[in-house]
Amino acid sequence: MMLFALAAWGGEASRPVRIGVLAWQGLEEAEIRWSSLMSELQDRLPGRSLALRHFDLAGMAAALRAGELDFVVTNPGHYVFLEAESGVSRIATLMADASTDPAHVVGSAVVVLDERRDIAALADLKGRTLAAVSPDAFGGYQVVWAELRRLGLDPEQGQPRPVFTDFPMSKVVEAVLNGDADAGVLRACLLESLEQEGALRPGQLRVLSPRAEVQRCRVSSRLYPGWAFAAARDTPPALSRDVLVALLSLSPDAAGQSWSVPADYHPVHELLQELQIGPYAFLRETAWQSLWERYWAWACGAVLMLLAWGAYTLHVEHLVQRRTRELTQVMDARQRLEAQVREGRQQMDHLSRLSILGELSGTLAHELNQPLAAIGNYARSLLRRQDSGTLAPAALRQAAEEIASESERAAGILGGIRAFARKRNRVREAHDPAALVRDASRLFEGMLPGVVEVKFRADAEAAGMSVWVDPLQIQQVLLNLFKNAWDAQQAAGSDVPIEVSLTRSGDRCIVAVRDHGPGLPPDLLARLFEAFFTTKPDGLGLGLSICKTIVEAHGGEIDAIVAEPGPGLVFRFTLPLIDAAAAVAREIS
Repeated sequence: MMLFALAAWGGEASRPVRIGVLAWQGLEEAEIRWSSLMSELQDRLPGRSLALRHFDLAGMAAALRAGELDFVVTNPGHYVFLEAESGVSRIATLMADASTDPAHVVGSAVVVLDERRDIAALADLKGRTLAAVSPDAFGGYQVVWAELRRLGLDPEQGQPRPVFTDFPMSKVVEAVLNGDADAGVLRACLLESLEQEGALRPGQLRVLSPRAEVQRCRVSSRLYPGWAFAAARDTPPALSRDVLVALLSLSPDAAGQSWSVPADYHPVHELLQELQIGPYAFLRETAWQSLWERYWAWACGAVLMLLAWGAYTLHVEHLVQRRTRELTQVMDARQRLEAQVREGRQQMDHLSRLSILGELSGTLAHELNQPLAAIGNYARSLLRRQDSGTLAPAALRQAAEEIASESERAAGILGGIRAFARKRNRVREAHDPAALVRDASRLFEGMLPGVVEVKFRADAEAAGMSVWVDPLQIQQVLLNLFKNAWDAQQAAGSDVPIEVSLTRSGDRCIVAVRDHGPGLPPDLLARLFEAFFTTKPDGLGLGLSICKTIVEAHGGEIDAIVAEPGPGLVFRFTLPLIDAAAAVAREIS
């Protein structure tokens, strides 16, 4: 014999374990049916006393609400109701015999007198009377109710008309035998039990539409999980565990029934939801027919209001359409104006780049002269050696390589200038900001003779950064800042390198261009980015204004501050960073 400790129940260990059972066939039958189970449980729970109480459906629910029960034993439909209302939880499911699946135990048989040949199947019950114990009985009515609805019949609509006899279920048999009902609903296997006990003559009652897949009994319905042994909400888990172990250790009773681990009661939920009863009764309140019966007056009033509103809406719609046409015309004019503004801004950007090139183009011939002079020297050297007969293959190869290198250099200078000056649509791509600064520095240093060095510095956190920009627009900003810095240093007579730094601040990179010019007073410094404001005698005042427009269009900011230590100014602009994955995704798209 197994011993079980119930110490977890604490100070209530002396109180009896209160078990309520559903007496669906009457108190006397329930006492006979469940007394052996209580006796065997008592043997397996030493030191505990068990108190067995019998209830009807409503009484069991009331006892749970009052906290008078620790466990309940009830049919699957009633269990689902108690689970929703009182929070009970199943710990075991009753099986018909050792070979039965606990999920397919409870069913119903619809019986008629054998001589009633006018009723051969469930579909023949239309227009008949059907005896059942109670509308709340799961195996005694609700299971068959669902089957009839699937056949297009509904007892709630009188097809067939239900006749409720109340418990015990033997009253249903009497109603059929006495002719008080054309058919009756019995739980699965009850007909076979009554025939074995001699209460009915074999063959006296016939089961309608017996299901071929069920072998142990004749049933007219699908099978659902067996009866549930469930713990109340406040039952200690330790007690529930010990009772479960005791149930699983019990031998099958005289009818071959035994307890198994809890089955899946989801099919029961589906049936109750289909019928809109038990915990799903609220669905009836939201059904269209129910809503119409409750709110038809309000609905009629709402329809009248909608008709009046419809008439008013037609009038308003006419006014809206007229106003919409007027607004559409205004919006079209606005869009045309915006397109003209965008076109003008692009023209301004292009003219700004041409202005920069105009200021730098005076030195273009000087820069191209160097590679062209080198090419001429190497060519004349080849001719002299050819004339003197001293032209060796190695010298010929060296001269050819140098000529090719110098020609590529000249082509690179022209290509960079042509790309920068070309008017084209804006195209944004992922770029390394350090590479953009270096490219702009090379272009600036390659186009001005005697220009000071552009000294670039990037901190360690700036490595691997990426920005989503139009590279030529950012190059335009940098060349403007480099040219302004060089002009300022020339005015101050300074030949200190122009300093460019690249740093990272959170999700942004900061590019700073510092010159060593004379600087500006605060009142002029505050106006630097205004359009047509300039401190140069021959300036247009558009360069820094365009720089501000470009940077802000890229989601950044630009400002100018006094250099510390002075003299000079520092122009700083920021650009938002993107991660590598986002850059790849944008390029693919």
